[in-house]
Amino acid sequence: NSGVMSLLRPLLLDNVPAIQRTAALALGRLADSNDDLAEAVVEEDILPRLLCSLPEQNRFYKKEAAFVLRAVGKHSPQLAQEVVQCGALEMLVICLEDFDPGVKEAACWTLGCIAQHNSELSQAVVDAGAIPLLVLCMQEPEIALKRIAAATLSDISKHSPELAQTVVDAGAIAHLAQLILNPAAKLKRQVLSALCQIGKHSVDLAILVAEAEIFPVVFTCLKDSDEHVKKNGATLIKEIAKHSPELSELIVNAGGVAAMIDYIGSCRGSVRLPGIVVLGYVAAHSENLAMVVITSKGIPPLCACLLEEREDHIKAAAAWALGQIGKHTPEHAHAVALENVLPTLLAIYMDVFSSADLCLKASIFAKKALKGILQKCTHLPALEPLLHDAPPSIMKYILQQFSKVLPHDSKARRLFVTTGALKKVQEIRAEPGSLLQEHINTINNCFPEEIVR
Repeated sequence: NSGVMSLLRPLLLDNVPAIQRTAALALGRLADSNDDLAEAVVEEDILPRLLCSLPEQNRFYKKEAAFVLRAVGKHSPQLAQEVVQCGALEMLVICLEDFDPGVKEAACWTLGCIAQHNSELSQAVVDAGAIPLLVLCMQEPEIALKRIAAATLSDISKHSPELAQTVVDAGAIAHLAQLILNPAAKLKRQVLSALCQIGKHSVDLAILVAEAEIFPVVFTCLKDSDEHVKKNGATLIKEIAKHSPELSELIVNAGGVAAMIDYIGSCRGSVRLPGIVVLGYVAAHSENLAMVVITSKGIPPLCACLLEEREDHIKAAAAWALGQIGKHTPEHAHAVALENVLPTLLAIYMDVFSSADLCLKASIFAKKALKGILQKCTHLPALEPLLHDAPPSIMKYILQQFSKVLPHDSKARRLFVTTGALKKVQEIRAEPGSLLQEHINTINNCFPEEIVR
């Protein structure tokens, strides 16, 4: 409001380099604080003046100029587009070839702030020729430069398969994979994120990531002391597992299921989420893979998530994963039912106290899981407690299972009476001629009339 922008602008062309640099620093700090000030930098026509002699400037000025561009471009796609339109990308790419690693780092960071917004801006970064130079930056000895270059490649790859393929074609995967075991936690975070953003788009890209021999190396990240490394590692495994049974089998054969089960047991909250989803994806692909999850004792930690977690979306993921495990055959459903998880799923489905939006998702997944398991389940003791609370939509599936098993199992019939389940069936009010009434009639016909009465 005091006209500082217009006073700083001519100082960018001052004869004294230190004044030029300090003016750029001041403008960068102003633009960094909020988008209104960033817009003021654009409106004062400062960006062209900042860039006009950039290649000839010293390394200190180049870093401050990149800071100004980053401070403007980070706020919104519109401001990032202003940075692109003033010719900044070409100058930043020149800076990627600078001798000084600090200049390269500043340029990488700024390119990432531009690319993060959308695919059009990322494509502009690609078209400027940045990708091969970013891959070269990952091969430099400086850890900070490697980290920022990996983060920028991640920001470019995330938007579309085509952009991810451009990163792959430059040979980025091999260099990223080599850095998974680097002891620097902040570097590992970005490396895992970049591989995740590449692999998430398609089966072909996921295969290319997997073929870089990231398994079982990436499993070591699940035990890292840094929570972001753990979560990014689990998210990478999730993005690979989701695509096909073959990729899930590759993860399983490398010891991935046991690693994910340990991971889920060792953390809490949102960090758990990708691990839960991995088990769900693996189990969803085939009966055999679901059985591996069962025999590896994957059901108890998923049940624990239902009981321990407060966030509804984490409960929803756990319910979904249990549904994927139990949906295949009676044997799979039996394994889930044995863990006494069905009453917990029913409680989530019936819960009216959680937040409306997330609770809806949690209850939908709980209901789907219940239905999927109940359609296969022949474990009657696990079903009997549900008779006392289940709504009609679930009751139909429970009675359907009873009507299948009771006629052929005398032990089950005895239990059905002594646990009070038969008494509960008599209290159910069903429409005459309905499917529910047919199941009730079938059950009643399994017992002498006086016992029913």
